[in-house]
Amino acid sequence: MLRFVQVIVRNLPRIYMIPKMAYMAAHPEKYSEEKCYEYARLAVRRMTGAGHIRTQGYGMENLPKEGGYVMFPNHQGKYDALGILYTHKKPCTIVIDDAKSHMILTSQFIDMIRGKRLMKDDARQSVRLMKEISEEVAAGRRYIIFPEGGYDHNHNSVRDFKAGCFKCAIRVKAPIVPVVLIDSYKVFEEWSLRKITTQVHYLPPFRYEEYRGMTTKQVSDVVHDRIQKYIAQVAGA
Repeated sequence: MLRFVQVIVRNLPRIYMIPKMAYMAAHPEKYSEEKCYEYARLAVRRMTGAGHIRTQGYGMENLPKEGGYVMFPNHQGKYDALGILYTHKKPCTIVIDDAKSHMILTSQFIDMIRGKRLMKDDARQSVRLMKEISEEVAAGRRYIIFPEGGYDHNHNSVRDFKAGCFKCAIRVKAPIVPVVLIDSYKVFEEWSLRKITTQVHYLPPFRYEEYRGMTTKQVSDVVHDRIQKYIAQVAGA
C-alpha cells in the first residue's frame, strides 16, 4: 500500500493520462489496438519508474510468433498483469473480475486495451465471455487469464486452478502459454519503498498437438504443475 501511494503521488502531474485512456477506448476508429497497447505500456513504465520497480522478463523467445494464444500465469497481486504487459511487446489483453474493474484508472485502462470483465456470479455471462474470447483468440488476439481466480497472500506459491478457464483456448486449439510470476506480490504487499525486482518467465507453449485428447482438467493440471515446478526451481518455493 505504501508503494501504491508513492506511485499515485508521483504520477499526479500525469493525471491527464486517465481521460486520454477513456478517449482512446471510446474511439477505436482513431486508435488501433497497437496504439492503445503502446500507450498502456507507457503508463506501466511510468508507474514502475515512480515506484522503483524493476521487472525482468525471461523466455520471450517461447512466445508463439504468429496467431493468437492464451497466457495462464500464477496470481500474486495487483501488479501481476502489469508486469506481463511490461515485458510482452505485442498487444495482449486481460480478463479481469468485473467487481474489481470499475475503479478509476483501472476502468479506463481495461477499456483502452479492450479487456474482458468476468462476472463470477453469472454463469451465463461467463460462458458467453469464454466463447467471445475463443473467437478472438482464433482471430489472432492474445489474452492473459489468471486460472487461480484470485490471490490472498499466496506469494511464490500456486493455488488450485479453475479448469474451466482453459476451455477458451482448447476450443480453438490455441497455444497455451504458462507464465511464471516471481516476487510480483512484493510490489504492493510489502510495507517498503526500497527498490524491488520482479520476474516474468514465459515457459514453452503447451500446443494442441500435445494436449489433443486430454480433458480440460488434465490440461489445467499440466499447466499448474509446470508453473509450480518452475517456481520451486527458481524461487525455492
